[in-house]
Parts: sequence; C-alpha cells; structure tokens
Amino acid sequence: MYEIAHRVLALRTDPPRDVVVALGRPYEEPTGEWSCPYRIDGLDGWEHERKVTGFDPLEAIELATVMVRTALAGSHEAKEGLLAWNEVPGGQRAQTVYVSVDRDADLAYIAMKREIAPGEVVRQVTAGSVVLDFGDSGQLLGVELMNADELLPSEMRF
Repeated sequence: MYEIAHRVLALRTDPPRDVVVALGRPYEEPTGEWSCPYRIDGLDGWEHERKVTGFDPLEAIELATVMVRTALAGSHEAKEGLLAWNEVPGGQRAQTVYVSVDRDADLAYIAMKREIAPGEVVRQVTAGSVVLDFGDSGQLLGVELMNADELLPSEMRF
C-alpha cells in the first residue's frame, strides 16, 4: 500500500501505545471500480490491510475514511475511553508538502508550503541532482529533484 495519509492517535494504556491509521492511494480494479486500501495498526483485530470499493477514486477515499472513523469509534478501546483523538503522541504532527512534476524536463519540486513567493528563496545548496532552497531564517522551503523519474518512488511518477 502506498500511503497517502496517516494519523497517529494515542492509546492511554499502561504503557501508552500509538494507534496508526493509514489510507492508501486508490487504484482501479479490473471491473472499473476504484478501491482504497486502509490500515489501522495498534487496535486489536485490525492487524492487516483492508480496502473499500467505490465508483471513482474520490468515493473510494470517502468510504475508506468513513470505515476508519467507524472502526475507531466502535473499538473496545474507544468505548473504554482509552483512545485519545486529539492528543498527538510525542508532540509529532504530520506536515503537508506539495509536489509538482515536470515530466518533459524530468524535474520534481517538493515545496514545504503551498506557495513560495518570488525572492523568498535566499540560498540554494546543490548536492548531486538535488537542490535545496532555504529562506532568510534558514528554514527549508523546497527541494528540487533533477532526474525525478529516477529519484521519485514509482508511485509518485505521474
């Protein structure tokens, strides 16, 4: 399963544990319907990958999200008040990145925020076929990959 989204929930047990929920990239079935794989690690009885099928990729994702929410809410861990929905274990929170691909030029750009303003990149560091863009306070703004077809995982080659 190529993961497109995940969330880590806290399980208030002794010792505390994580519950990791992951949605996979939808794929087309031979029948023409679309399936979206999902997985819940850390809850009893959910140790393997499952999938739901819908009319198109968006419906498959929506159905997978509903199934995950229902499974979590109906779990004995949630019913016993052990599943913390809003606490982030270890203070970690997943961040969104924005990937654009130029197939003709064989380039990909991974931006750390939706838009990088002109002049916001004040320093670039090149390492082989990778260029790192930094802002004025030293924060990483983006990563450019030359030879993207070679460097990106196969699931990200559009």
